[in-house]
Amino acid sequence: MARIGTDIELAKELLEKGEVVAIPTETVYGLAGNALNEDAVLTIFEVKKRPAFDPLIMHVASLEQLAAYVETIPEPALRLADAFWPGPLTILLPRKKIIPDLVTSGLPTVAVRIPNHPLTLRLLESLAFPLAAPSANPFGYISPTTAQHVADQLGSQIPYILDGGACGIGLESTIVGFEDNEPVIYRLGGMSVEQIEKVVGKATVRSHSSSNPKAPGMLSSHYAPRKPLVLLPTHYASDGSRLSLEGLRDVGALAFKQPLPGILPENQRILSPTGNMAEAAKNLFAYLRELDGLNIEMIYAEILPDDGLGRAINDRLNRAAAR
Repeated sequence: MARIGTDIELAKELLEKGEVVAIPTETVYGLAGNALNEDAVLTIFEVKKRPAFDPLIMHVASLEQLAAYVETIPEPALRLADAFWPGPLTILLPRKKIIPDLVTSGLPTVAVRIPNHPLTLRLLESLAFPLAAPSANPFGYISPTTAQHVADQLGSQIPYILDGGACGIGLESTIVGFEDNEPVIYRLGGMSVEQIEKVVGKATVRSHSSSNPKAPGMLSSHYAPRKPLVLLPTHYASDGSRLSLEGLRDVGALAFKQPLPGILPENQRILSPTGNMAEAAKNLFAYLRELDGLNIEMIYAEILPDDGLGRAINDRLNRAAAR
């Protein structure tokens, strides 16, 4: 089983040997390997059972480090980086040939970000290479937000988990690229559309999935529990007349602010009793995981108001229900 600890030097040593380790970020835990080492990147895909057509995000410590790996950083991208890095924002940039095709799935752009976590930033600063790091979970399953989540899923396949505590945001990064110099949001995430648009103007949201995604995290079925998940309308909990759930003892519920009527209290998780979107985002994956572990047959989930971080949370719920 993987060791869990806070030893940055050990993590560095393993990564320099071409092994993969789990690392904390403010969004979710990542499964990291040397982005310039094709064998290490291949190990990431093998451990996650991730399809090779789904590109990875590359993590760096600074814009200065990034300059060695991308051809250019357009002015709007620089504005975003200045406003939000380190933070839950990934930017698609034209890559240099030093980046292996396996990282980008052969695309001319590479997805890059500077994560906002002190342990991982110190690790990145100590390395002579960037880290490719998708979420540290089996492909398609709920993303991990604690070191123990990683251990439960991948602990037998990796040597070390760098423990940075519970993730502060709990949703993957927002991914932004540029087409004809216009901003395009390819994945909704921990940075809201409104925040992006304040910096670069109106952005097109194109987070729908495809079998040949232009960015990480665009596939339709993703972030899903093992148990079937059924979506309910926004404000369902306060309007139970839509559908009676009375007597459903073998189901669980993921509600926004208040319990769903008719479902056992012990089988319910409330994302944020005060309606705080940041709290809801932070709890989303952990609560889905808890519900998936209960003795139930299916999960009902309430769609949130579709604004701010609610859009990203709803995106994850829709993908979780896509099966």
